[in-house]
Amino acid sequence: MIVSSWLSNNYIEVFGAVTGIVYVFLEIRQTIWLWPVGIVTSAVYIWVFFTSKFYADMSLQGYYLVISFLGWYWWAKGTGPRAQGTEQKKEVENRRAGEWESSELQVTRLKLRTGVILSVVFILIYAIMWLVLTRLTDSPVPVRDSFITSLSIVATWMLARKIYEHWFLWIVVNFVSAVLFLTRGLYPTVILYIVYGIMSFAGLVAWEKTIPHPPAPSPRGEGE
Repeated sequence: MIVSSWLSNNYIEVFGAVTGIVYVFLEIRQTIWLWPVGIVTSAVYIWVFFTSKFYADMSLQGYYLVISFLGWYWWAKGTGPRAQGTEQKKEVENRRAGEWESSELQVTRLKLRTGVILSVVFILIYAIMWLVLTRLTDSPVPVRDSFITSLSIVATWMLARKIYEHWFLWIVVNFVSAVLFLTRGLYPTVILYIVYGIMSFAGLVAWEKTIPHPPAPSPRGEGE
């Protein structure tokens, strides 16, 4: 009776938690359907975080809505080897069908320049979020809320571009979030983020296996 009463009062949050788990499962599988599921999850959590006064996280869900449409587009369009420089195009054209010909968006490693830019972006967003939450809202946890939000913004952009290292950011975000939401009594969301954290490790392993590597050069003299 108590359980049914609790579920009737928190069904929106429970639904969001379930769709969120489905979202991460699809993310690990690199299935493009993760994006429409993500749109639904974000819409649900805009309401959940608004009612819990997690204003930065609520704003983050709005960002998720936008980036989900972009990610959906980027994953569908792809930026495979054909979209790269002239030499790469020529190499692709000269290879047999099935070898590096797909224009599907490939998993890539984080480049140093991109990492530096993203670090600066994170610091700027964090500082702005902290100031806004401290001075303009009644948020009870402005520091942690700003940290989670800022790191999530960077991680989601990296996911949309299929950058492998985004999983490390999610591991940090998920476990910090679980502790934070526990203090606010959002128990289904706590469970969700613990599951997220565990699945993030699975994502690390699964995505690493799909990182494309350029074919090894032919031995000198071969084919001459």
